[in-house]
Amino acid sequence: MKINKYFSDQVISLSFNNANGKSSIGVMSTGSYQFSTTQDESMLVISGALLVQRQEDPEPILFSDGDKFNVSKNQNFTVDVSEQTAYLCEYS
Repeated sequence: MKINKYFSDQVISLSFNNANGKSSIGVMSTGSYQFSTTQDESMLVISGALLVQRQEDPEPILFSDGDKFNVSKNQNFTVDVSEQTAYLCEYS
């Protein structure tokens, strides 16, 4: 396992590997963050809400408790967080 901290500790995750492959679980504090991918990613919002702007989306989309979204590899996406939000990210 590995602890990852981004954006001055406003996004913290724990990376791990299991039978499902490489994953990370974490929490984002309120704010706006831009991420880039090197692999396909599937993100599940565990608790809270993320307003996500992916390159292919004409407008940002709100994902909340139990919602899942995908981001293709080699893409940038922006996440606006209005409350602390927990997520699970699986990589493929």
